[in-house]
Amino acid sequence: MYKLYCRLYQSALRLFSRFMPWREPEILEGEGSLRLLPALIQQRRIGRVLLVTDQGIRAVGLMDKLLEGLDNAKIAYFIYDGTVPNPTVDNVEEALEIYLRNDCSGIIAFGGGSPMDCAKGVGARIARPNKSVARMRGILKVRRAIPPLFAIPTTSGTGSEATLAAVISNSRTHEKFAINDHSLIPHYAVLDPALTYGLPPAITSTTGVDALTHAVEAYIGRSNTKQTRQRSREAVSLIFGNLLEAYRNGDNREARANMQKASYLAGFAFTRAYVGYVHAIAHTLGGFYSVPHGLANAVILPYVLDYYGASAHKPLAELADLIGIGDPADTTERKATKFIEAIRMLNEDMDIPRKIAGIADKDIPVMVERAYREANPLYPVPRILSRSDLTKLYERIKA
Repeated sequence: MYKLYCRLYQSALRLFSRFMPWREPEILEGEGSLRLLPALIQQRRIGRVLLVTDQGIRAVGLMDKLLEGLDNAKIAYFIYDGTVPNPTVDNVEEALEIYLRNDCSGIIAFGGGSPMDCAKGVGARIARPNKSVARMRGILKVRRAIPPLFAIPTTSGTGSEATLAAVISNSRTHEKFAINDHSLIPHYAVLDPALTYGLPPAITSTTGVDALTHAVEAYIGRSNTKQTRQRSREAVSLIFGNLLEAYRNGDNREARANMQKASYLAGFAFTRAYVGYVHAIAHTLGGFYSVPHGLANAVILPYVLDYYGASAHKPLAELADLIGIGDPADTTERKATKFIEAIRMLNEDMDIPRKIAGIADKDIPVMVERAYREANPLYPVPRILSRSDLTKLYERIKA
């Protein structure tokens, strides 16, 4: 009966989503597009902005050109660089205090998914000043406009510049949860591949497979539209065609640009079609052990796809044909298996481990419960898994 309830819930949400206020960010795209942002902010008559980033990005000077442009445009900026890899409630509150103290009227998120999630959290708190971050977890708990949000990704993986989600951790309870609301979709996204040229190989690999996870989980789910299906396919094709090259030759501008585009497309797809158990499990590993989200997704993805079995064979077979590894004589099951093996080979070629180290047996029951509650009834997965199924998956992925 519970599985029937989940499917009815998902069907109702899919129907309702047709009437939701979806929007796409306006995009500044191409090498050097970052320099156009200050003029755009100036045109919006925004004179004071909060800039959310992390210490690593600030230390390497990746923001210098942007800061110079803001100075030239006479736009005052106030930097919060305390964001951690799995942004916390405390990060959001600290950044919010800077925004309010300096009377800002816009937010710039500069970095990977963590600064963007933190910035979205700030936007949600501004829109709903009487609601805590925790009270906005789940879907449609904001429902008010946030300040203009300008997202500048420096990795090619999270796709957060296109999504309605902010994933936040509670460092006290080791819980990681999502705030999902259409108002959190950034108003503008800057896709400047030059910001990714110096990305270390290990970050290139894990963020790249993060984007692949978004595209694959969206594609095999049951809440696709024609548009999300097409964008998932475009993202998968771009990732298999460019990720390994970007990993091996980080200065390949075409590969970097294609990966940034793939990340955006995958983000667009999953923000409407949703994700699945890969993300539900990955969020618990981030909450308990601070495992980077991209790394967790990369390790978990083939295990979950295997576990879905026949329920995912048809869409996975289609993806095998898409990337040219399906043989006309192959069965649907064989093609699906080839696609999963292609993911494993890609991980291996980029030195991504096969398992996650450090998972404690005593933590698994709590993580199972949290992953189960995150995924069900919301995620329109090919096959609804039980707590027992999830326990088996944790056992398989732990080193």
